[in-house]
Amino acid sequence: MKHLQHLLRNIDGKGYKGYKSLQGSYSFDQYEIAIDYVQGDPFAAPSKIRIIIPNENREIKEEWKQSKERSVYTADLLARSIAEAIQKESNASKGSGKSGLIYVDKPGQEILERTAVQLKQDQMIICLSIGLPANGRKINGKEAEKLFFTILPSILKNSVFAISDEDIEKRVHLADQHLAIRQKMKDNNWIAFIADGAILPRASGISDKPLTKAVPFESSEENRVEIAVPPHQVQPLTGMAIKKGISLIVGGGYHGKSTLLQALERGGVYHHITGDGREYVLTDPNAVKIRAEDGRQVTAVNISAFINDLPQQQDTQRFTTENASGSTSQATNVVEAIEASASTLLIDEDTSATNFMIRDARMQALVHPDKEPITPFIDKIKQLRDQLAVSTILVMGGSGDYFDVADEVIMMDQYKPYNVTEKVQEIIQQQPVSRQGTDNPFVEDMNQRIFLPNSLNVHKGKKKKVQAKSLDTIFMGRTTIQLQGVEQLIDPSQTRTIAEILRYMEAKSVLKEGKPLTELLNDIDKLIDQAGLQAFSPFPNQHPGGDLARPRRFEIAACLNRMRTAKIK
Repeated sequence: MKHLQHLLRNIDGKGYKGYKSLQGSYSFDQYEIAIDYVQGDPFAAPSKIRIIIPNENREIKEEWKQSKERSVYTADLLARSIAEAIQKESNASKGSGKSGLIYVDKPGQEILERTAVQLKQDQMIICLSIGLPANGRKINGKEAEKLFFTILPSILKNSVFAISDEDIEKRVHLADQHLAIRQKMKDNNWIAFIADGAILPRASGISDKPLTKAVPFESSEENRVEIAVPPHQVQPLTGMAIKKGISLIVGGGYHGKSTLLQALERGGVYHHITGDGREYVLTDPNAVKIRAEDGRQVTAVNISAFINDLPQQQDTQRFTTENASGSTSQATNVVEAIEASASTLLIDEDTSATNFMIRDARMQALVHPDKEPITPFIDKIKQLRDQLAVSTILVMGGSGDYFDVADEVIMMDQYKPYNVTEKVQEIIQQQPVSRQGTDNPFVEDMNQRIFLPNSLNVHKGKKKKVQAKSLDTIFMGRTTIQLQGVEQLIDPSQTRTIAEILRYMEAKSVLKEGKPLTELLNDIDKLIDQAGLQAFSPFPNQHPGGDLARPRRFEIAACLNRMRTAKIK
């Protein structure tokens, strides 16, 4: 502690690079500060530090870490408390560039596995980014002293040392409840559960917080189930269960169809904090949102189940294009999701290509099948269910043809769901349709694509570059990977992790192993499970990379599949 103070006073007023002498570890009364990386300039990316708190100074009980889920939820709560404390200390230090900046990877509404706070057996590690203070490009030692000896201690005092055991217990119970719900879903073959009282609408297009005065969700009687959740004194949850198979969500415009699907694609796939409104909305974790994505890159994808006999004899068994159409992009997204082991598809007609989704009887009568290369999704949806065990939840307000293939139909009316499956069966009998389907089996040899090593072209001149620029953009070498159509990528820290995975794969020559994409994704998941996200840190053996969050295998695959440099065998 005194050694750091002495160093800061010695370098005060010197050139900024003098801060490099601070790298190392320093003991304080209740914790240790490790300065792992020092920025070279006050305007450069901030410095990286770790705060290491022994368990005897801030106990993290073993029971709070006894499962992976409990540990993630506890670390998430601690990270939130640090972020709130930092916000209260904002502008406490002054100077040029990033002087005085203190940053922790702040969680959003979702609870994700992160590197910001790591719970080890006998200690807690907090990863922070800090801007070491400067006047111009000279060291401001007094402000740096204030940062390390006044501001940081205040942040820790008001966060990890202040948070109550009771608050942590509540968060641990939430983890247990989510596990209990998922087990009940698995036991009963449900792919979704939406609790009564859930708040599904969001505040706005730029806010993921719950909408005030929204209508609470209330299950239809036919779909209402009850789930016992821990601890034992808590009342059982009731809500709507959606079974495996083909489920339609129908209803008039602005009655809540898409809002329900959005809650399932984000709120259900990721777990949410108490008070979000979607904390008891859960979906099959292997559910993937499918949409049309005009203009996307496609490389060697077998879309022949949906599209054949394209003009100019384009091969749809190894379909490749730099500018996919609505229908070819949506067909590709379905096939790629299944290749990555998706077990549920989530589709909204509003973001779908009409000619991919449906072709009615009149159009079939006019356009001979020999002249139509597209086999619409309606003719493959049952094959996906029966041959590949892939369920579908589909928002459809414009075509009753899907009634014939649905196992269940939920109608949204004034934001309330009603099970209208029996009514739909009556309509089918009264108004039969004469469209012709297809019996062609679904193509099953989709899991053998192998990315060649030269797919990862990270070179930009003499340098290597892989950088996440935003939530939906990664720069790799001289190319840009566009992820705007990947709707379940929800946190920039996930995108950073994907970029670091690409960097890791290139550095370790992972693609030289020649494994199919499915095995590659399995290996990445296994590495994260065993070594943690820090396995992909941009500062190996130096700093665990405190701003990484775990992406799903589907979003990792989506990035690989959208590389314009992809080469596939």
